[in-house]
Amino acid sequence: MSQENATAYWKENIKYVFILLAIWFAVSYGAGILFVEQLNEIKLAGFPLGFWFAQQGSIYVFVVLILVYIRLMNKLDKKYGYDEE
Repeated sequence: MSQENATAYWKENIKYVFILLAIWFAVSYGAGILFVEQLNEIKLAGFPLGFWFAQQGSIYVFVVLILVYIRLMNKLDKKYGYDEE
């Protein structure tokens, strides 16, 4: 692999990481802290939605983002020839 390929690979990887972390931050901080009062007006399984996001929702979103990252990295590996096959 050339240095240009490796640099492009890492640039794209870092872009994905920042985007996914921004989503997680927005969900964790936004839904769990900033908009908690508005979200608490909605009930989920008998609990206020703001409370649910603060306690469980951000963790579920983080797990989903990990799965999305795995999928994105598998595609990126194939694109740049770093896949195991």
